[in-house]
Amino acid sequence: MSATMLRTSALRSIPRSFAASVQATTPRSSVLNSALRASLKTSARPARASRILAVTAFQPLPKALVRHAHNAHMYDIDKAEKALHERVLQPIPEQVSTESSTRHVSGEVRSKAADDEDVDMMAGIRSDFNTIKETFSLASVPREAMYVGLAGVVPYLLTSLTTVYLSFDIQYAANHGQGFLMSGELAESLLHIIEPIQLGYGASIISFLGAIHWGLEWAGYGGFKGYPRYSMGIIATAVAWPTLLLSAEVGLITQFLAFTFLYYNDARASARGWAPPWYGVYRFVLTFIVGASIVASLIGRGQIADLVTRPPGPADKYRELRAKQMADIGPEPEGEEEEEGEEEGDDE
Repeated sequence: MSATMLRTSALRSIPRSFAASVQATTPRSSVLNSALRASLKTSARPARASRILAVTAFQPLPKALVRHAHNAHMYDIDKAEKALHERVLQPIPEQVSTESSTRHVSGEVRSKAADDEDVDMMAGIRSDFNTIKETFSLASVPREAMYVGLAGVVPYLLTSLTTVYLSFDIQYAANHGQGFLMSGELAESLLHIIEPIQLGYGASIISFLGAIHWGLEWAGYGGFKGYPRYSMGIIATAVAWPTLLLSAEVGLITQFLAFTFLYYNDARASARGWAPPWYGVYRFVLTFIVGASIVASLIGRGQIADLVTRPPGPADKYRELRAKQMADIGPEPEGEEEEEGEEEGDDE
């Protein structure tokens, strides 16, 4: 009995285990089948045309062409030409004249002015020359100020030309044994006399240019500016007079820089309304003449730098004066020193 029950339970358990194994293998096979089915669908999917290509290929015709094709049968070309041929021209006396339908001979030929405008390659250069001419003409400057200003630069110009000629004569004497109009020694002596004259006159002019701003301040031109305007005159004087203590070349270069700075300062003052409107152009012309004179003097002196002796400067003159004073005093006598020593010993 027990054996029969054991056999029956074993037989019942066999189908259950087989069913469980079948259920366990079913998900794996279903996954494989779904993957295979998806790959087959992907490979068998038909290719779709691009939307851009579709729009390009099936783009409708423009509306104007469609409208023309639709209305072409309604427009009779022959009839329109016949109506235009039969139209009568209406007279318009105010627009029709004896010369309205003719063409003048001058209209076929280009004017000379037009040719000049086309081939005028010098227009820019001519404009620049006109600007320079207007600047140096000093048309806006009062006549009195122009005459006095030009007369003021004449001494500076003359000293510069004299320096150039003396330099030429010294060089000529060194090359030929004698000067062109004077001896080399005389030319060198005159050159040493001209140097302080040119430097002194330049210092005076620089101081005067600074003093002009003091006069404008006292007159209240453009308003009272106070110390900013007074400082222009102070700086000019402080720079001008120390140049007399320098050597000729260094003094001339310093004065050239001073003139240039004062022109810049005066041009700014004129633009700001601190000076008359014409003062900037006026100062430019005068500064140009003075600057050219200084450059000519420096070039002339540069040609004879190794042919002339260096004139004694302020320091040399001071040392010479000191040595002369010491020579006049002389050494103290030795006898007097001994007598003074003996008298001091007796007193003790």
